[in-house]
Amino acid sequence: MKVKKIPMRMCSVTRERFPKQELIRVVKTPDGEVKIDLTGKLNGHGAYIKKDLTVLESAKKTKALARALETNIPDSVYTDLEEIMKK
Repeated sequence: MKVKKIPMRMCSVTRERFPKQELIRVVKTPDGEVKIDLTGKLNGHGAYIKKDLTVLESAKKTKALARALETNIPDSVYTDLEEIMKK
């Protein structure tokens, strides 16, 4: 029996590799809009962040997501990420 491959992705903040299910994808769409992609299928340039509030605080301070997506991240995106992580 074949072993199923687990897709791994790198957190843009901590630079650690995790299974895709443990991360949240943030996407810069072709229009330049920044959205949270819970499906993992949204079109655009994506960056992953670990589902951890301390990592989110670090992302705000170091602007790691802004660097990864090469755009400014609105505060509303950080607020939405915090709500998702608290669930």
